[in-house]
Amino acid sequence: MAGSATAERGARQQESSGPPLLRRLGPRRLRMIIILVLAVVLLGGGTGWVLYGSQWLRVERVAVSGTDVLTPQQVRRAAAVPVGSPLVSVDTDAIAARLRRELPRIDSVDVVRSWPHGIGLKVTERTPVLLVRKGSNFVEVDDEGVRFATVSTAPKGVPLLDMAVSSSRSAAASLRRFGEARLVREAVKAAGSLPAPVARATRTVKVRSYDDISLQLSGGRTVAWGSAEKSAAKGRTLTALMKAAPSARHFDVSAPTAPASAGS
Repeated sequence: MAGSATAERGARQQESSGPPLLRRLGPRRLRMIIILVLAVVLLGGGTGWVLYGSQWLRVERVAVSGTDVLTPQQVRRAAAVPVGSPLVSVDTDAIAARLRRELPRIDSVDVVRSWPHGIGLKVTERTPVLLVRKGSNFVEVDDEGVRFATVSTAPKGVPLLDMAVSSSRSAAASLRRFGEARLVREAVKAAGSLPAPVARATRTVKVRSYDDISLQLSGGRTVAWGSAEKSAAKGRTLTALMKAAPSARHFDVSAPTAPASAGS
């Protein structure tokens, strides 16, 4: 009798000495937690299979928008989107970087997933503000000074750069001080600040020195621009001056607060 009582008491003590968390939860709550954990595991595995393993969410088409000079076919070819791959695994940043590297005409591109089967490429192309002659071709330069394309035919409405640095002492000193690349950037800055109507009428941006830039417009009109400093103010002043003196042939906005016009 004493032995059986001692054994029963030992069993109760062993049972009561189990993990305290399990004793607090109880068998019913424990079963519920196990069921929830299994459900989460199954749901996660199912979601992973749908995203990566199934044929439901894979790349089937690539849509291109925003092109002007470029064609959608050129953009698709350069993008090299992995058609047939799981849509969720497509590296959109890598596609954008590849497009900017392969097609310098692209200024920016937005690569987006279009669920359930598409990739969208929204392109913004660079706009030339100046042309630099290169043999029989023309190099297009945007308002940031980026030379992004070489074309055989000059696009309409984009002025040509004329590096007319003379042999005068001041012009030679300007060239030595700033260098030709800097003078080209100054011409780009001036051309990029022209109001649209003036830009369309500008045929040539002539650079004689750092502070002697001039414009040759259609109809034989000329504009003394000076340096590229305060180009935005000079552009606004030139617009107002041309409206006030529509028959003038020569304009001077090198000092935008004291402009002048002459000729008729």
